[in-house]
Amino acid sequence: MPEARFHRRIAEIPVADWDALRPDGNPFLTHAFLHALEDSGCIRPDWGWQAHHLGLYVRDRLVAAAPLYLKGNSHGEFVFDWSWAAAWERAGGDYYPKLLCGVPYSPVTGPRLLAGGSIGLQHALVAAMRREVERLRLSSIHANFLLDDEAAAFDADWLARSDVQFHWHNRGWRDFGDFLAALNHKKRANIRHERASVAAGGLRVEWRGGDTLDEAEWNAVHALYLATFDAKGNHAALTADFFRRLGTLGGMAQLALAHDEAGIAAMALFLEGDGVLYGRYWGSRVELPGLHFELCYYRGIEHAIARGLQRFEPGAQGEHKLARGFLPVLTRSRHLILHEGFRAAVREALQQEAASMDLYAGECMAHSPYARH
Repeated sequence: MPEARFHRRIAEIPVADWDALRPDGNPFLTHAFLHALEDSGCIRPDWGWQAHHLGLYVRDRLVAAAPLYLKGNSHGEFVFDWSWAAAWERAGGDYYPKLLCGVPYSPVTGPRLLAGGSIGLQHALVAAMRREVERLRLSSIHANFLLDDEAAAFDADWLARSDVQFHWHNRGWRDFGDFLAALNHKKRANIRHERASVAAGGLRVEWRGGDTLDEAEWNAVHALYLATFDAKGNHAALTADFFRRLGTLGGMAQLALAHDEAGIAAMALFLEGDGVLYGRYWGSRVELPGLHFELCYYRGIEHAIARGLQRFEPGAQGEHKLARGFLPVLTRSRHLILHEGFRAAVREALQQEAASMDLYAGECMAHSPYARH
């Protein structure tokens, strides 16, 4: 039986050993991405994050792993369990800390059980998580944004939960005009109007690989990110150092930038890997109707078509994306609550929630922007 070890830093696991277990090229599960988060001050206990990565070893050889974190709150997870925490604490318990299997600040479906394709090792990872939570006497474990083929590793004690995101899928379009031609007339006209308004606004828009930005440009991009989070009253957890490190990770980081006479006026930051473009963050110091859609969606679609990418995931939530070519997709998570009575109550609530999610996804699909779908 493999030996389970828990690591307080991803750096304790050799890069090659971790990356060899990844089943695909999802950029969020690379050792480099996770290390950049930890080493640049984005993962810290006072923000509710403590790395607790799991490795399974056979004679000191890493054979399976999972990205794990001890969480002191539910920020930066995007699978919302605030009501569970409130109910638990009203009953006199301590919901936090809990254990999270996922990627910080990233509502992106991807591998969570890195087991080299072994179903047996996937089960062993899940069993090791449960033993650790029982040993530490934590309230719960949460495995967020799971791949469908990992779900079988979680037994019936784990509660299933789903949510809806909106993704763009490449149908082999030759260019943006070809994509527009696939939409119904109303949606096509609206997008053309939005893009024309931005073009008339006097900004110069370009697409750049993150590895082409210098330090001053990365600092300007980060400042826009900070200002946008502050304006919405949200906590900006990613540091300037982390942004700059993204530029060192090959072609992973991609940006749509809008310039005025003073420099970078607005930005949208993306990650790319394994044939998928992921929209992450946006920021602007100018007010221009349609600029958000131009940078965050339309430039991303253009890039995906030009690069022959399979899919574009622009981020969590937002049914306004439907009118711009993004269709509903269900995301999946699993949750193990140790207290049997509380688990039963949450299970009943989730069954009702799942029916609502299925209905919502169906209603959204019925309003597809495509002329034929």
